[in-house]
Amino acid sequence: MSDRFTDELWRGSADIYGAILAHPFLVGLTDGSLPQDAFTFYVVQDVLYLRAYAQALAAVASRASDSAGTEMFARHAAEIVTVERSLHDSLLADLGIDPASAEQAEEAPTTLAYNSYLLATTRGGSYAEGAGAVLPCYWIYWEVGKELLRRGSSDPRYQKWIATYGGEEYGDTVREVMAATDRLAPGLTQPERAVVHRHFRTTSRYEWMFWDMGWRQESWPL
Repeated sequence: MSDRFTDELWRGSADIYGAILAHPFLVGLTDGSLPQDAFTFYVVQDVLYLRAYAQALAAVASRASDSAGTEMFARHAAEIVTVERSLHDSLLADLGIDPASAEQAEEAPTTLAYNSYLLATTRGGSYAEGAGAVLPCYWIYWEVGKELLRRGSSDPRYQKWIATYGGEEYGDTVREVMAATDRLAPGLTQPERAVVHRHFRTTSRYEWMFWDMGWRQESWPL
């Protein structure tokens, strides 16, 4: 039996996932050493990122080649607005931050770059390109969540974040997107598959950069 297309995509970015797991931001989530300021900065930037990510999912839905894909990506875009927003509001409250003020924060350079890449790819590319670009955020968060759930965290705020992404309910969502991506593969030419690989690897890199941004509390130069 041949590998699934998503297996190919993951293998092509396995080195990036390894670097993500070793990043001090994620290590600090589990051993409790991550400074609260770094986590707060990350959560605020994640609010701004997810706003654009929901728009990217809606764009993928509009390009879907079947009604099932349209329904799934549109549903996921709506769920980000409700489920993910609820998590972030809870985390921000725990951190003493007004959720409304987080919405007004300025995008850090990495957040702006990642959002711009996602929106350009999903609005200007094919359905397959869009699926390849949005999949790493789903999949890497799930894999990270499962690994960090195994490790656990001494900080209840960090554990709340870990439990959201390491749970089976979120896993069901990720498997749904992986299956949709695999269904696209038979209809793609080799050059088209290569483009999807490139988008998947690029946004996987952005995932590493996003946690690194939180660790450094990245800001714009004067």
